[in-house]
Amino acid sequence: MTDDTTDTPGESRDQDRAESATPRRLPVTDVSLVVLIGTSGAGKSTFARRHFLPTQVVSSDFCRGLVADDENDQSASAEAFDVLHYIVGKRLAAGRLTVVDATNVQPEARRQLVAIAREHDVLPIAIVLDVPPGVCAERNRSRPDRQLPAHVIPRQHRELRRSLRGLEREGFRKVHILRGEAEVAAAEIVLEKRYNDLRHLTGPFDLVGDIHGCRSELETLLTRLGYTLTRDAEGRPVDAAHPAGRTAVFVGDLVDRGPDTPGVLRLVMGMVAAGHALCVPGNHENKLGRAMDGKKVNVAYGLQESLDQLAGESEEFRAEVRAFMRGLVSHYLLDGGALVVCHAGLPERYHGRNSGRVRSHALYGDTTGETDEYGLPVRYPWAEEYRGRALVVYGHTPVPAASFVNNTVCLDTGCVFGGSLTALRYPERELVSVEAEREWYAPVRPLVTDAPGAREGRPLDLADVAGRRIVETGLHGRVAVREENAAAALEVMSRFALDPRLLAYLPPTMAPSATSRRDGYLEHPEEAFLGYRADGVRHLVCEEKHMGSRAVLLVAREESALERRFGVAGPGAIWTRTGRAFLADEELTGAVLGRVREAAERAGLFEELATDWLLLDAELMPWSLKAVELLRRQYAAVGAAAGAVLPEVLSALERAAGRGLDLAHLTARQRQRAADAQAFTEAYRRYCWPTEGLSGIRLAPFQLLAAEGVNLAVRPHDEHLAWIDRLVAADATGAADGTEHPQDPRYPQGPQDPQHPQHPEHRKEPVLHRTRRILVDTEDEASMAAATAWWEELTAAGGEGMVVKPLASLVRTVRGEGRPGGLVQPGVKVRGREYLRIIYGPDYTEHLDRLRLRALGHKRSLALREYALGLEALDRLAAGEPLWRVHEPVFAVLALESEPVDPRL
Repeated sequence: MTDDTTDTPGESRDQDRAESATPRRLPVTDVSLVVLIGTSGAGKSTFARRHFLPTQVVSSDFCRGLVADDENDQSASAEAFDVLHYIVGKRLAAGRLTVVDATNVQPEARRQLVAIAREHDVLPIAIVLDVPPGVCAERNRSRPDRQLPAHVIPRQHRELRRSLRGLEREGFRKVHILRGEAEVAAAEIVLEKRYNDLRHLTGPFDLVGDIHGCRSELETLLTRLGYTLTRDAEGRPVDAAHPAGRTAVFVGDLVDRGPDTPGVLRLVMGMVAAGHALCVPGNHENKLGRAMDGKKVNVAYGLQESLDQLAGESEEFRAEVRAFMRGLVSHYLLDGGALVVCHAGLPERYHGRNSGRVRSHALYGDTTGETDEYGLPVRYPWAEEYRGRALVVYGHTPVPAASFVNNTVCLDTGCVFGGSLTALRYPERELVSVEAEREWYAPVRPLVTDAPGAREGRPLDLADVAGRRIVETGLHGRVAVREENAAAALEVMSRFALDPRLLAYLPPTMAPSATSRRDGYLEHPEEAFLGYRADGVRHLVCEEKHMGSRAVLLVAREESALERRFGVAGPGAIWTRTGRAFLADEELTGAVLGRVREAAERAGLFEELATDWLLLDAELMPWSLKAVELLRRQYAAVGAAAGAVLPEVLSALERAAGRGLDLAHLTARQRQRAADAQAFTEAYRRYCWPTEGLSGIRLAPFQLLAAEGVNLAVRPHDEHLAWIDRLVAADATGAADGTEHPQDPRYPQGPQDPQHPQHPEHRKEPVLHRTRRILVDTEDEASMAAATAWWEELTAAGGEGMVVKPLASLVRTVRGEGRPGGLVQPGVKVRGREYLRIIYGPDYTEHLDRLRLRALGHKRSLALREYALGLEALDRLAAGEPLWRVHEPVFAVLALESEPVDPRL
């Protein structure tokens, strides 16, 4: 860039140029800050109107009008520029091309604009309109609304000329100078895409993690992904193409530490040159490139290995490597912006931006300023806070296994450290890995530790659950957990609960139906049906409420399945609503799980759902199996006391009546109390029966919660019940004929093995039981009447009642204009009159008016929050997110259980 520094001769030269000006194409980056510079009257506003959209231009005159109702009121300039800078910042934050129309001839004015551009990581671009002062003065004289003092334009022109040579030093990345009217008139703005903007490329892609010189493993991975390798005359791979046109994308750190950095570079460079791959730089490429350019760098972390290996290559190849690494772009936006690829991760505010800060974060990430016990920097957990729309794929920090966190995934699985080389198929979101051939380089920090969750790169941390917490859910927004509730849950989780690696789900509490006003009833189906109808739910399913305790079962097809998925080997687990082992007897637990596993095998559910484990929600009976101490202390004691006292009371009253005392009313009252006590005793005894081993145990599953890669809990309830019916039928068949699935290496003699769970000594009765149900149409009175009659029949026979659920499972209310509203209750319980004696006491029917005042709002709110948290946990489990992410909503459910709510509801 050249410029004339004198003032008076310059005007005549500009006039000469005006006669011979040729069109000028001015490249402008599509997301940038364009600063127009010129004296008053240079034509900046006309230029802006001709080349940019009105919404893209922010004018100082317009801002003066906003604050002073007069665009020429110079006394309002300070406030006007405050407004201008604010608008510019908001537009740049939103990623909008922004043009500033002001004189900007003073360095201080430009300095503030460059600072705003840097703050928002966009390029500042200067367009200078260097028009002769005489022309500018004449234009101002022709404007009746603007009469400037005679000295203003010459002063501005001098300031402009003094500034021209230093604009690049001020921070402008592009400087376009238009000299004279003709050049200004002939100029053409050409919008250029940012180097990192490849949104037009939609894939499909295969994104490959950190390679670090492991050329052989890269060949194996590309072959597994379906690529065909091309080799040179010496047999070295120099390209790879996919027959379906897929594009490989490398996340950097191709070099250092491993055995064949030149081989990796030769293959990747060939793929990029042929259009078969894209590549972003890693911090190791950045350092190696500087070392090869003769810059002073610290030769460590495997750099010497690369330098030694490259020393054996030709100078031509080394020159190609230097040019390749210099040309790498910090990150890419792909697939319409839905995919971002970088080396060390990138917060959403940096996506598509251009600055040294963005490049530094893309290469090195961010740290907390601390070091760990190995002397390595502690990485700032940006992915845990990420909420962006784009999937961010990165590497840099080795993890034992790749997993998705908040729509991000780290693909560095430590191949050079003896781990694996991992790729992500996009958009399929399928992870593909090949094991390292050996440990090529000893890591400073072990790749895997024994801490829960460490194999996924992020062990559980007390800070994840301590104190007040906010958990983001996809269905119910932000759910808050109070500090005191978290403390109570931590006590349970640390002292009594199962291994947190297995606790993928805790079931939510369930609210009862609205209180009934019917004579003699506290709960009745009518309120449940009408409540759902008011929420716009037409189709319901009413399921029998079993006489047991809620149980969650994790069932493995084979013991190694849980080791692969959850990091804990074994047949599975059964736990309560508070995460504790349901049965103290491990052998009995294994027997129950074995029966479910065998039934699922016979029913074909493992194959149908393409999984080797299942998570089920169920009721395990009898109630006395888990709550025997509760029954003895709380229920049996009441019945025993009544049985011991009331007969003596009635006998005394009868003797007194025989002596002529009028005690009829008191006697009737005591007889009613005795009848209520008897009814109470009979009610709780229905939930108790003896068991021995599997004999007497009944398991009633009612929902399949999850399988590998899928959240099943959101499927319609009729689909769940069909699966459960198949399970129950398969278990009944196995119990009857003693047959077993043919492949079970643990029992080579088959069912004749005395240890086999289907040996005749063990297989005497079915364990799995069907959940009876009836469908309801809330717009059909006959349908509701039939369901009510069914409920009355169930409860009259001693049943607990039923649970009423939307058939579609996950349902939202509908706001105006068809917009989705809040979650509808996933289910409400309608308990029978006799069962409620257990809950409210033997004589509760005499206090219905008072009991009807029960407040259900908090219970309903709690049920919805826990339901949303449970589904969030299942979604994260299905997405393959790490343990700490799945554990977060599970822990929150447990914490909410300690909220003060009437336990009888």
